[in-house]
Formats: sequence, structure tokens, C-alpha cells
Amino acid sequence: MVKPGFKGRSTINPSSSSSNPDRPKIVGGSHMRDRATIKRLNMYRQKQRCNNRGKVVKTLQYQSTVAPGTVARVEPNIKWFTNTRVIKQSSLQKFQEEMSVVKKDPYRVVMRQSKLPMSLLQDRVRAHNAKVHILDTETFGTTFGPKAQRKRPSLGVADMKDLAEKAEAEAESYSADKDRDLVTEDSGVRDEMREEIFKKGQSKRIWGELYKVIDSSDVIIQVLDARDPMGTRSKSIETYMKKEKSWKHLIFVLNKCDLIPTWVTKRWVALLSQEHPTLAFHASLTNSFGKSSLIQLLRQFGKLHTDKKQISVGFIGYPNVGKSSIINTLRSKKVCNVAPLAGETKVWQYITLMRRIFLIDCPGVVYPSDDSETDIVLKGVVQVEKIKTPEDHIGAVLERAKTEYIQKTYRIPVWSSAEDFLEKLAFRTGKLLKGGEPDLPTVSKMVLNDWQRGRIPFFVKPPSPRQTRSDRQDWH
Repeated sequence: MVKPGFKGRSTINPSSSSSNPDRPKIVGGSHMRDRATIKRLNMYRQKQRCNNRGKVVKTLQYQSTVAPGTVARVEPNIKWFTNTRVIKQSSLQKFQEEMSVVKKDPYRVVMRQSKLPMSLLQDRVRAHNAKVHILDTETFGTTFGPKAQRKRPSLGVADMKDLAEKAEAEAESYSADKDRDLVTEDSGVRDEMREEIFKKGQSKRIWGELYKVIDSSDVIIQVLDARDPMGTRSKSIETYMKKEKSWKHLIFVLNKCDLIPTWVTKRWVALLSQEHPTLAFHASLTNSFGKSSLIQLLRQFGKLHTDKKQISVGFIGYPNVGKSSIINTLRSKKVCNVAPLAGETKVWQYITLMRRIFLIDCPGVVYPSDDSETDIVLKGVVQVEKIKTPEDHIGAVLERAKTEYIQKTYRIPVWSSAEDFLEKLAFRTGKLLKGGEPDLPTVSKMVLNDWQRGRIPFFVKPPSPRQTRSDRQDWH
């Protein structure tokens, strides 16, 4: 047998340990660590060595030191400037004009805004209460000292006579009612505090549910009552979304369009479409209207968001406008509890419409406004059975609804006042107390229930093209 021709120790480690890169290979051992993996793991296991004084004697393998006083410099390579983009001023101005036209059109969508130079497209207007850095614009030398260039303040008057005349004119036009800073003595008279029933839909829990739905949704559908779209619309939520959630899409859906004439629906749709996409809808499991148009619109939004596996559509709006009914209509079956009274939906619900579209039902929220107690009742926010004095709101029903419809619905020919109307209706329907006295609270609740459920025809007349959008007129 011939001995090997070299002298010395062999460099091959005969160990079969998993940390040995020269270990013998096992048949079918595809899961064995390779040399690079073992080297990396050994690098993690190592520790730096220090002497008894704590000074590092041997550093780690992946640590490197630079001599004291060495100035670190960036490598002068062109690769640091390859991602720079330059645009001409004319091209930027043209881009700004085109973008402003697109953003004003509610039926056009700007996708992937983060990849566009949005800071160049939007000119930030300084707020009135922003801090002014005076020294950045004018130094002390231009105001004080021998080289001062201070200008006289413009008082708007030439002499003391003109100043006295101006003060007299302002004193004559002064109105104490419009003076917000006027200090007056407390007379002790306070407005009566509203009952808790009229604060429904305004709790912190309900608002928390609303903002959870807005944050979780890609598309927000604000459901409006077709009988009073502007009364059930929230300008504050729209302003919040435009300022804080500008990348989310907002749609108006006019529900209960079967309770108003067709020409009123067309005019409201044309009016609201100038701000956001608007659809007319009638929620019904058997005879719906607008279902195919809404589903087709949601599918288009799903195609826009191809970078997401699914999109979420949130339904927000006033109580009792039919948010849950619309979801049931889209699913063609009862998936949300519905009732002809406010507050049926307590918490948000997640419903699957199709593979890529999910629906979120939100509890009804009463937005801050100057509505009276009667307006709150007639908008359907309050459950009629919980109102202590329902007869106080019948006069508004008789004023808003057309007299012919009241006569046809309750078969009462004439009445002199709201109390006279309730008495005649109580005698006709047999709602009497002991001794033959009319039961006014019960009859009043019956009328308010009919109002909220649409049995009394009523709608707010849309403004004509010549009128402003804020003008609201009741139809008589």
C-alpha cells in the first residue's frame, strides 16, 4: 500500500456534526446546511474578547473600525442621481390645470396619488393663525436705527376730523345683538334641557362605530332619504373625508325614491351629481330599483383597486334611511336586521357581497345641526313610542304635508287646528278614554308612525336651476 506523498495534518474535518461543511453527504439529504449557511451561523455565535480592564482585544468578524479623525465621504458615483426627475414650468402648469379639472369632476377617479408629485400640485395656503416669522422678511436694521425704512401706518383718514366722522358712523351702525364680545349680566333664564331621547345617534360609541367604518372602507356610500336629501346629508363628514381621507371614494344613494315623484328624483340626482356620483335606489327584496346599477358601480371600483385582494364598501347615514335594507337588497336575502324605526343596527356588521367586495353596515348617526325637537322626530331619529308629548309635533305634520293627502289618508274633511284634527281622528278610529274623552297621545303616535313609514306623502321640493343649492322649500 502506497502512503500519501504529503506530510503534516489533514485539513478535512472528519466530524459528522451539522456545523461541519466537510461532513459526508447523506443520500436524500437535501435539507442539509450548505457552507454559506454554516459560515453565517458561526458568525452569529461568535463573541468579542475583552481583557480584565474591559478593553476589546478581539473584535467581531462583521465589525470594522475606522481610524480616529477619518472623514467619511460619499462615493462620487452617478448612481446616486439616477432617480432624479426634472419637469419644466410650462409642463407643470399644464399638469396642474388638467389635474384640477379631473379632481372637480365627481365621476373621474385619480388613482395612486402617492406616486404623483402632489406637493407640487397643491399650493398650500397659509392659515390666518399661523406663526409669522418677521425676521425672515424684515430685519431690525430696516425698522430701527439710523437706516430705518419704516412706513407710516395707513389709517384711512387724513386728519382728526375725518377720524371723528368715521367713529360716529361706526357707532351708528353698531348692533349689540351682533356683538359676540359684549359682556352682559346673567338673567338666570336658561333654555330647557332636551330629553335624552332626542340625543339618540350622538353618543361617543356611535361616532366611534362611524369612524371605524370610514377607516375600514375603500368606498363610502352615504345613504340619503329621497324625501329630504339635504336634511339627511352631513356636510361635516364630507369635509372630513375630503381633507383627511381624500383617497377614499364617496357616493350618494337616494333611497326610498318610490315615495316621491319621478321628476323630483331626477332633479335631486342631477343636483347632487355635481358634487359626488349619485344613484337613485328603492330597497326591496322582491321589487327593487337601482340594484344592478349599484352593483355594476361597485364592480368598477373593484377593477380600479386591482392591487388589493378585496375592497370594502361602508354604508353611513342618518338613522332610519334604509342602510340595512339596501344591503339586504344587494344580497337578495335578509342578512341584516331591519325595522321601520331608528336604532335597529347597534354595531357595525361585515357582510360578503361577492368574492372581492365586502359590505359594512354602520349604525345611524345624527350629525350636529340646529334641528329642533320636531325636526328630529319627523326625520325618524326618535322612536315614536318613547316620546312623552307626541301631540306637540302634529302641527308640523299638518303644515308640511298637503291638505288633500291628509284628508284622503284619514278621511277627515276639515279641521281648525292640530288639536281639533286629533280629536276628530280619535272619534273616527275609536281611540277613546274613560268617559268618551279622545286619547290624543295614542292618536298622535299613530300619525307620527304613518309619517315615518311613508304613508303620508311628503317630500322637499328640489331647488330650481336659478336658485342656490342651499335653498330648501317644502312642497305644498
